[in-house]
Amino acid sequence: METEKLTAKKFTMNVLNGLAIGTVIALIPGALLGELFKALLGVFPQGQVILNATSMATSVLGLVVGVIIGYQFKFTPIQSASIGLAVLFGGGAVNFSEGAMTLSGTGDVINMGITGAIAAGLVLLLGNRLKAYSILLIPTIILVVAGGLGVFLLPYVAHITTLIGMFVAQLLNFQPIIMSILIAITFSLLIVSPITTVGIAVAISLTGLGAGAGNLGICAAGFGLAIAGWKVNPIGTNLAHFIGSPKMSMPNFFAKPKIMIPIICNAACVGILAAVFNIQGTPMSAGFGFSGLVGPINHINLVEGGWTIMNVMVTTGVFVIAPVVFGIIFNHLFTKVWPIISPEDYKLDIE
Repeated sequence: METEKLTAKKFTMNVLNGLAIGTVIALIPGALLGELFKALLGVFPQGQVILNATSMATSVLGLVVGVIIGYQFKFTPIQSASIGLAVLFGGGAVNFSEGAMTLSGTGDVINMGITGAIAAGLVLLLGNRLKAYSILLIPTIILVVAGGLGVFLLPYVAHITTLIGMFVAQLLNFQPIIMSILIAITFSLLIVSPITTVGIAVAISLTGLGAGAGNLGICAAGFGLAIAGWKVNPIGTNLAHFIGSPKMSMPNFFAKPKIMIPIICNAACVGILAAVFNIQGTPMSAGFGFSGLVGPINHINLVEGGWTIMNVMVTTGVFVIAPVVFGIIFNHLFTKVWPIISPEDYKLDIE
């Protein structure tokens, strides 16, 4: 167990790394296969098994996050699994009604982090004191105490999402181009935080141009972070930023907020394009960006004319080409012309 030289910063980064890596692991299957198999259901109904599997993976996000947090601290399997159970219980995805238990959605990622931190702190506090009784007491203590505190805190922590949702809702009152820029920037920042962008969008019923701008802001973050870290991260890690979720860069964002400067500029530019081309979205699509092609597909389904060649070309341009081009431009600008960041700032330690 890693107990030596564990500073407050190291403790926090371990929890954030657990959140980031766990989120990507649980959401990647759905991002890669979700929309594809939904589209194929008419001709391949057996694909429902795949959709069920990806839905299950999403709902046990808390369990995966907790286990990865334990791994970050180099805890034993018993301790890590116990943290996983506590985070799953406290995360909010588990619901109880009339004696039945169901899993729904991902849960509250912020509360997962808080519950995981409490659980990790308990494990460190207990240390090796329980000795031979660890397998009996560690799972029970961590689940009941840390998981119970997580459940208690959940409704209060959920207010954070509500407040941010109220802020985003106010942005809808601005002129369309200004609104699109601000929403794109906001979502590009939220996607690398513990805040769930889908939760924000659903909370305020974000639709139409606002949802489209949010999607493009997430695309700016995904493609921008992949480009910025291309020289220092493995290809798979870079691809996961936009195929999966930019949340994997959450620890770097908290350690060095300046890495988001080129991303914010990218988001502002694609936000303008959102208004110019009237990019559309729904509350459920607004928080996904390019992941699983949810953003692009929903825009084409909603825009006038549907699946025309012109609409497909415009969608490809604003969801892929634009954030990539702007990502390259602003990465060069802030690493070469005004060198305030370096590729090393984007390096991720993911095994």
